[in-house]
Amino acid sequence: MKFSKLADYFEKLESTTKRLEMFEILSNMFKEAEIDEIDKIVYFSQERLLPPFKGVEIGMAEKLVERAIAKVCNVGIGKVESLYKKMGDLGLVAESMFKGRSGSKLDVTVVYNELMKIAKTSGPGSIELKINYLAGILSKCSPKEAKYIVRFVSGRLRLGIGDPTILDSLSKAKVGDRSLREELERAYNLCSDLGLVAQTLFKEGIKGIKEFKVTVGNPIRMALAERLPSAEEIIKKVGGKCSVEAKYDGFRAQLHKKGDEIEIFSRNLERTTHMFPEIVKAAKEQIRAKDAILEGEALAYNEETGELFPFQVTIQRKRKHGIKELAEEYPLRMFVFDLLYVDGVDYTKKSYEERRKALERIVKDGDVIKIAERIVSDDPKEIMRYFDELVARGLEGIMCKKLDSPYQAGARNFNWIKLKRSYKGELADTIDVVLVGYFKGRGARAKFGIGALLGAVYDDKLDVFKTVAKIGSGLSEERWVEIRKLLDETKVPNKPARVDSLIEPDVWVEPNYVITVKADEITRSPVHTCGRKGDEPGFALRFPRMTGWIREDKKPEDATTEKEIMEMFKMQKHVNLQT
Repeated sequence: MKFSKLADYFEKLESTTKRLEMFEILSNMFKEAEIDEIDKIVYFSQERLLPPFKGVEIGMAEKLVERAIAKVCNVGIGKVESLYKKMGDLGLVAESMFKGRSGSKLDVTVVYNELMKIAKTSGPGSIELKINYLAGILSKCSPKEAKYIVRFVSGRLRLGIGDPTILDSLSKAKVGDRSLREELERAYNLCSDLGLVAQTLFKEGIKGIKEFKVTVGNPIRMALAERLPSAEEIIKKVGGKCSVEAKYDGFRAQLHKKGDEIEIFSRNLERTTHMFPEIVKAAKEQIRAKDAILEGEALAYNEETGELFPFQVTIQRKRKHGIKELAEEYPLRMFVFDLLYVDGVDYTKKSYEERRKALERIVKDGDVIKIAERIVSDDPKEIMRYFDELVARGLEGIMCKKLDSPYQAGARNFNWIKLKRSYKGELADTIDVVLVGYFKGRGARAKFGIGALLGAVYDDKLDVFKTVAKIGSGLSEERWVEIRKLLDETKVPNKPARVDSLIEPDVWVEPNYVITVKADEITRSPVHTCGRKGDEPGFALRFPRMTGWIREDKKPEDATTEKEIMEMFKMQKHVNLQT
């Protein structure tokens, strides 16, 4: 496919906010793709060069992109900067400055390979090389091609497409409807690489998708838990005995061992290996298998007392620099709770109890890697005693797991049930919301330019974000200034395509950042879209306040779901009736 054709499709996607239209445009685009370029077109649609776990980024700040545009147009950097201030979009700047140019029939693969070359350029002199490489691509572009390449490189493509929409569109491109969605999603859950799934589908057909296997080095999308308000309801739901594990409040981590090579991936499937050197070292000594994939939670702890630190302390370990010093100040322990693969055997299909027994066989419990503690019970009183004991020790609560359940990658269901709620009728559990806009400050906050945040939850069926709260407390003055600067980097002139909102904030932003909030309760609301159906009002958080800071370990799709909010509302009503 010519890159100009891809740019045409991107322009069509940009011009609509209707999900069905996006679905049609994408499926037509995929239908036109050649087998050897479908993965690249999928990556472009995801606004990246490779899946997050590959750790490949373009690494070009806007100033460098401005210099590349100036170089191609043979003008001073000041002219580009002036136009950027006026237009607010470097892509539009490139398009206007390239008017009259005709493209040289670049194809998608050539553009992709050139951009990959920029991403892989590092070391002394790399800045000038990156500018020259980008200028080289742009010099061959038409105005429209330049617009989308510049937006892609500067991280401002913003097509508003989620992975579920891409999966549906791939199915339609191949068989004319959404009937392959479930199989495609299963393959994606096992490899976390949508480009690889698309390429397999186009090369090997549905047979290749059905034969998809777990591969060490490709993170498996993590299983998620539902909530219930009491031990009695948990026992009723699982139908008897369950494993009751301690619920740790740290970094969800998936550890891959291939011989002596260790990789660690985060909840949002980014490679975090370099951040956790003590876990990497311990894995080589404590995991008694050649190849394995384990899952657990990494927490900072006090070496003197063994006390586990809260998440706000553990989050400090998530950084690129000063790792050695922080590892000494806040060492980590990884509490492993599941085994997904070992020495050629896919354990995701096996029951939880089989996985747990195998985990206890291959992991030598030590100081750094420890097996998560648990009890097995069908007695609600015993479970609540254990719950109270764990909470008293500073842990979040418990995670109850069905003994006969497989590991369902990427799924949220009642195979795993978490219990964190209090029993006093108020909402004690926290909620993760995506920021989709903000309101300019009034009164004392007018000087900050921000006074409240518009938060949304994720509708995983429609792949959209629905509003649930206006958050105006929980931050210091310094943090309000900081969050406004952060959000301004992703502000957009109109409501993003994936946002469903009746409220109009002063500033719309792309749904990129997740924050954790506490609230007194969930109430019905005529102004919020979460749970809104026809004339029925939606749901809102009463007195929401932000706790901590941006959740860097979570992507927007990891936010609390609309379904969870509705379930929590039902549980809240149930608890209120009991008290």
